[in-house]
Amino acid sequence: MQTIPTTQTIPTPQTFQTTTTIQTASCQRQFRLVDNQGAPHPVLDDLYESLDAAWSEAMEWWQSQCGSNCGPVEIGVEVSTTSGNWRTLRYPGS
Repeated sequence: MQTIPTTQTIPTPQTFQTTTTIQTASCQRQFRLVDNQGAPHPVLDDLYESLDAAWSEAMEWWQSQCGSNCGPVEIGVEVSTTSGNWRTLRYPGS
């Protein structure tokens, strides 16, 4: 996970003139499911904390729709970027 540093200055116990810098993560990657045209999935339009969580929900839904006769899964997965865009991790049908 890539973090965007947030700087916080905290006085140390020894002296109030010395400071310590702490970096905290202010952004966490999120995952979403997309349809076979790359748009947010019309039914599974949600944000997920991990690729595994997103794909698990996609597989459950896909199998409930077509049973054991399923062909390629027509659902893709995208991940959020630090700039606020989405990048495809898994294309529909692959």
